[in-house]
Parts: sequence; structure tokens; C-alpha cells
Amino acid sequence: MSESHGLNPTAASLLGFLHDGDLTGYALVQTAEERLGRFWSLTRSQVYRELVALAGRGLVEAGEEGPRASRPYRLTSAGRAAFADWIDRLPGEEQIRYPLLLTVAFGDHVAPRRLVEMVEAHRKAHEDRLSDYLAAAEEHRDTLGPFERVTLDFGIRYEQAVLAWMAALPGVLPGDGEASTAAASAADVRE
Repeated sequence: MSESHGLNPTAASLLGFLHDGDLTGYALVQTAEERLGRFWSLTRSQVYRELVALAGRGLVEAGEEGPRASRPYRLTSAGRAAFADWIDRLPGEEQIRYPLLLTVAFGDHVAPRRLVEMVEAHRKAHEDRLSDYLAAAEEHRDTLGPFERVTLDFGIRYEQAVLAWMAALPGVLPGDGEASTAAASAADVRE
């Protein structure tokens, strides 16, 4: 059994980032935010928990503690081998976990005005993300490598697709007078 079989995507991404040199946990969190953006999230607690586990498995080595208890981590040869095995495997299927879509799926139980408010709040967030992605593409147009470019392009296209889906929703969302009994009852209770 290969060493990489126990490697989850979060741990593997940390090993991938460490190929570029030693990094502290804080620097790894920042790197993940910059390079993986909104399509793969890593929390600070996940990063530190994974670093301890990776060190315990001999895949990274912790350096000397520095200011504010920061500690750089270095990729070991075993870590390089585990990452190489992990990156060579067929990635798993993506999973859509979109909270607004889940709410819309149960839209019969939401007051129509409230559902429209929810969609509008998400629309604004997606418009902002699209704007950020487009600005990043323009700002870094001459410095992005091919893999960074296609990753950013995915973000742009994803936001455009979500916004196109939202543009079709007004024809599907019920009007104020078309609320289901459950939604009307829920609205009455809240008001």
C-alpha cells in the first residue's frame, strides 16, 4: 500500500506548497488563500492539525520555533514521494455543496420575499467574486503560469455560470401571492 493512500487533499496540498520551500503554518494558510482561492478552502486549524500529523508520519520536518511561536516546515523525501503518489492518482468526483441551492430545493417552505432576498444576497456575492477574479486576471495577466491561468479561468467561468443560473430564477421563484401553505404559515409565524 502506498504512503499516499492516507493522504487527504488538505494534507496533500500542504505538501504541494512546501515543494517551493520552507513555510510556516501561517504562510501556508496565506498561500492556500492566494493559490486555491474559493474553490478549495483550508482553515487555519486544519493546516496546523495536518502539519502535526504530517510531521508525525515523517512527511515534513518542523524547524526551530521563531518569533510568536512560528515554526517553519520543510518537506522530507518521504513527503515528496507521498505527494508524487497522491498527485498521480485520478482525482475524485467533485461534490456540489451550495447552501443556496439546498435552500432553493426546499423553496416551498420559504416565504417568497425571503427567498428573493436570499438569492439577491448571493447574487451580489457572486458578482463581487467575479469582479475580483477578473481584476486578478488583468493584474497578473503577464505573470500567471499556465496552471494558475486555467485555475483562475475556472473561477471566472464558475461565477459566470452561477450568475446565469440566477438570472433564470425570477421565472421560477414564486410571486408574493403564490406562496405555498407552508411558506405562508412560516411567514405568518415570523411576522
